[in-house]
Amino acid sequence: MAVGAARNIESSDDVRTELPEDLSEVSDFFRAIGKQIKLLRERAGMTQKELGEHVGYGEHLIGAVERGQRTPQPEFLVAVDKVLNAGGLLAITKDDVMRARAKARLRHPAWFRGYAALEVDSIETHNFATLDIPGLLQTEEHARAVYAMRQPPLSEEVIEMRVAARMARQEVLTRWPRGMFSWVIDESVLRRPLGGWDVHAAQLRRLLEVGRTRGMVIQVLPLDKTEHAGMGGPFILITPKGRPQHAYIEAQTSSRLITDPDEVRIMNARYNILRAQALSPEESLALIEKILGER
Repeated sequence: MAVGAARNIESSDDVRTELPEDLSEVSDFFRAIGKQIKLLRERAGMTQKELGEHVGYGEHLIGAVERGQRTPQPEFLVAVDKVLNAGGLLAITKDDVMRARAKARLRHPAWFRGYAALEVDSIETHNFATLDIPGLLQTEEHARAVYAMRQPPLSEEVIEMRVAARMARQEVLTRWPRGMFSWVIDESVLRRPLGGWDVHAAQLRRLLEVGRTRGMVIQVLPLDKTEHAGMGGPFILITPKGRPQHAYIEAQTSSRLITDPDEVRIMNARYNILRAQALSPEESLALIEKILGER
């Protein structure tokens, strides 16, 4: 029988400004570091823009880190420590920051956790995307922009936790031995510049990078295709190690994990037809490059 997540609404930490206790501790920790950076910067007589120029970050990002709205990277802390002559005060926190980021990465919306648990041990994943860039392929800025669009709005803390969790999922693409991955992405997704053109251009370059990686295949379903097998909507086929293939679908804040062999077989057949209807991998990368050059 198919196993479904019965219309789970996103957990309350997604729709309120409050966070669960463990996430609140992480958020408070990042805010404390931000306050330290702001104090040291002001003592050094620097503006956010000037500090950003010294360490290679934008003024907006410096401000977001100081407010605790962006997670500071370890290399950022080391660089800022040196520029502000902090004497190791900031650099020494980098290990604690990594542990805090790891805690944040464990957090996913309740309705997504069943699939996320399978993804960790997957050896084969195939994704048909019609609305957005698949999560495993998203840049950090694209993911942040997408979460910032949510309605009702998410708090800045929750956005950062969700972005960290999404970035952590991408570790499955870097481990070895590497699994098998393929994506069929509707061309409309590539032409909608979510987050603005700069964010979108970086996202397209990320797709080119992944598409040129051995063992990973990106194909584009062109807009001029007069028919295709995916009119039922986006879906994912995933094979956990030592287990049969599953299918996964989601809409809004509902999800369904499909294990019934007949249903999975049908969705597998649809995906194979979609791959045949899509552009070849080489043609797909050429189209992405073309879209990137149109601006």
